[in-house]
Amino acid sequence: MDFGSSDRATELRDRLQAFMGEHVLPAEPVWAEQIRSAPSPHSHPPVIEQLKAEAKNRGLWNLFLSDAEHGAGLTNCEYAPLAEIMGRTWIAAEACNCNAPDTGNMEVLHEFGTPEQKQRWLAPLLAGDIRSAFAMTEPDVASSDATNIAMQIKRDGDSYVLNGRKWWITNAMHPNLAILIVMGKTDPSAPAYQQQSMVLVPIDTPGLEVVRSLPVFGYHDPEGHGELLFNDVRVPIENIIAGEGMGFLIAQARLGPGRIHHCMRAIGAAERALELMCDRADERETFGKPVSHNANIRDWIAESRIELEMARLLVLKTAWLMDEVGNQHARIEISGIKFAVPEICLKIVDRAIQVHGGGGVSDDFPLAAMYAHLRTLRLADGPDEVHKLSLARQELRRQRDRRKAAQV
Repeated sequence: MDFGSSDRATELRDRLQAFMGEHVLPAEPVWAEQIRSAPSPHSHPPVIEQLKAEAKNRGLWNLFLSDAEHGAGLTNCEYAPLAEIMGRTWIAAEACNCNAPDTGNMEVLHEFGTPEQKQRWLAPLLAGDIRSAFAMTEPDVASSDATNIAMQIKRDGDSYVLNGRKWWITNAMHPNLAILIVMGKTDPSAPAYQQQSMVLVPIDTPGLEVVRSLPVFGYHDPEGHGELLFNDVRVPIENIIAGEGMGFLIAQARLGPGRIHHCMRAIGAAERALELMCDRADERETFGKPVSHNANIRDWIAESRIELEMARLLVLKTAWLMDEVGNQHARIEISGIKFAVPEICLKIVDRAIQVHGGGGVSDDFPLAAMYAHLRTLRLADGPDEVHKLSLARQELRRQRDRRKAAQV
């Protein structure tokens, strides 16, 4: 592994850090005030469009996409420090058009979409003109097992008809939401991993109802996490992605990069939390001395630094493997970072909250919101338990193969 950075990646990192310091971080309170003063908790603050325009001008647009024609053309290793920088604040990724779930949806359309699908949906997504959602999780089944999906997608002449419910659909309440990628079953009698398909459903399709917005620890994120009801929702057969039975394969291709991007951004959030913890510990005094002089606080700081470096190294190794051997061959490492990194980052944020005292759980600091967002990562894109199960199975297989080889 080479931890050096290419000239292109270094230049983008320097530009991104300047953009963060000059525009994004100063815009945080503006964004928060625009959210508070909006008539609905689900709004699109005007400052985001100003940041997007500035990011485009600075060439900090679609940094996640490895296709040099439409994105920055970076490897996963090159993108990792950029995603970490953007992860320091909730608004940076959207400012650079690198926010989930749009990134994953753009990658799906880029890899599997037809020319017509790319022209109609991918082009405006790449331009940042619309938003999208990925509808996979359901309230009536355990979605940790994707083969459980109950959404029905039935062929009817020149259309597919969708019936079912989805929830925790990020972007469902966004004013600019235009298109959903919906996963459901087209053939329940097929082999388990060939029953599912994905179709494109415009948000204004008749029969599609946004039932409610779901809060996360009491927070209603501006883009919303919605519950959706599909009642005889009809779309043209041209809206299927890559053909019937390809849904599970597409999901695996989509979720791998999404998982590592989440982890990259989580490290950025935890890095900022560590900075805030140190600042607070130095500026506050108890019993006649700064809080930072207490041995337990110094332990927290030291442990946080080492744990954060461990998480970063594990993510970089995974990114390197994805670049060298492909996402499929790095799936165990992807599972590993998916449960390890959020847990480490949550621990660091929790320590920072404790050092901040009552302020830590308020909206005066970003830590409470940070904690809420990071906690959802232990469920999003597969819960910890599923990733641990996958990794354990692989390790058991490896150890059994080792014993068998030793007996020969």
